[in-house]
Amino acid sequence: MQELTHWIDGKHVKGTSGRFADVFNPATGEVQARVPLASAAELAAAVASAAAAQPKWGATNPQRRARVMMKVVDLLNRDMEKLAEALSREHGKTIPDAKGDIQRGLEVIEFCIGTPHLLKGEFTDSAGPGIDMYSMRQPVGVAAGITPFNFPAMIPLWKMGPALACGNAFILKPSERAPSVPLMLAEIFKEAGLPDGVLQVVNGDKEAVDAILDNEQIGAVGFVGSTPIAAYIYERGCANGKRVQCFGGAKNHMIIMPDADMDQAADALVGAGYGAAGERCMAISVAVPVGDATADKLIEKLIPRIEKLKVGPYTAGNDIDYGPVVTGAAKANILKLVESGVEQGATLVVDGRDFSLQGYEEGFFVGPHLFDNVTPDMDIYRKEIFGPVLSTVRAKSYEEALGLAMDHEYGNGTAIFTRDGDTARDFAARVNVGMIGINVPIPVPLAYHTFGGWKKSAFGDLNQHGPDAFRFYTRTKTITSRWPSGIKEGAALNFQAMD
Repeated sequence: MQELTHWIDGKHVKGTSGRFADVFNPATGEVQARVPLASAAELAAAVASAAAAQPKWGATNPQRRARVMMKVVDLLNRDMEKLAEALSREHGKTIPDAKGDIQRGLEVIEFCIGTPHLLKGEFTDSAGPGIDMYSMRQPVGVAAGITPFNFPAMIPLWKMGPALACGNAFILKPSERAPSVPLMLAEIFKEAGLPDGVLQVVNGDKEAVDAILDNEQIGAVGFVGSTPIAAYIYERGCANGKRVQCFGGAKNHMIIMPDADMDQAADALVGAGYGAAGERCMAISVAVPVGDATADKLIEKLIPRIEKLKVGPYTAGNDIDYGPVVTGAAKANILKLVESGVEQGATLVVDGRDFSLQGYEEGFFVGPHLFDNVTPDMDIYRKEIFGPVLSTVRAKSYEEALGLAMDHEYGNGTAIFTRDGDTARDFAARVNVGMIGINVPIPVPLAYHTFGGWKKSAFGDLNQHGPDAFRFYTRTKTITSRWPSGIKEGAALNFQAMD
């Protein structure tokens, strides 16, 4: 069986803790590798080495750091097939979806090529007699990222790209469920010219996470995962004086107005609700048709589309719509929530509970499910299912539909499908959710805008990628400079106005 490693000081290093986690093939249910789980001491050693390497990298001019990013983009494109296959093998998503995972990370690296411009400070000439003022953006030093299983390439690249471009050293603690691609990314950064020690990949579990949060040399921490863990990391990291950004769970609503194109809306819901087996924080998991006539039309359109979905392993070809979920525990949790929906009175219109794939009976496949007549008090509405389950909540009016999205504790993303510009503008202006789609089902911003939710979907003041990333991974230093001329007038013992 393959034994994976950490990536320390530019090379693969075996774990020394003696603890390991199993890495599954989700399609077969078999253990295909094991990954070492770092001890606090291993994590501390990696951080110390990164801290020693950071000053030289931070002093490297931004243009040279940007050239490393340029090379990373070339290498990611070169290795796209290899990365996608490794990603699908551990996560279970289809090859086209895996390539999308890598591509959306690659686009953030492309944005980081603009580092020289993004790090420019501000300057005021003659703020007072002989006085100039200017600001400098400087790296925080050592930053860390704790990333989830569902995007093994995209989220690590979203974290490490801006952090490294800003001149920081970076500690990546990827998910132990899908660790191979992050290690491959580290190899790519080394080949692109990143100095050894500046990027460390430390595999681990809660022990490594707590060691990151308690380490005094780490100045900033970014996290993506569930809301309870996001809250824990945010609170503990902030209590230790770190800059922290955490992104948690989601329950994304899509409102379908009576004037919407029902075929377009149905296609959008199927793609957004069932793609990647629903294992993404921007999945649409709640459809909110306005009016019973709209709901009836929508359900009529959805049923045949959902029943035609092709579920299978990534090896079955690119026409597979989605693959297995990541673990047997994840599958069990999804089916438990489905049962709760039935017990609490929702109508299970498409029932995937008995789904079984011949030859892959031990795999973690979950059939597609569609609920109708879901109400806000049900578990399937309140909780993030993270599986191929779409819930339909019927609203009598636009205001009721808007209220559903606004009243939910999560505020990651939402969408509205309508032909009416006034309704769309009103929705975008009023809804208390971080990312909005207008006739766009998964409103993930492009790399030069920022990504982030509201309410219990996000903790911290700054979002991921875009300009916010460069603010998060740098500290602003403001300099007031005076070069006096003429006769010195003696000490001033009070603050003086700069006339």
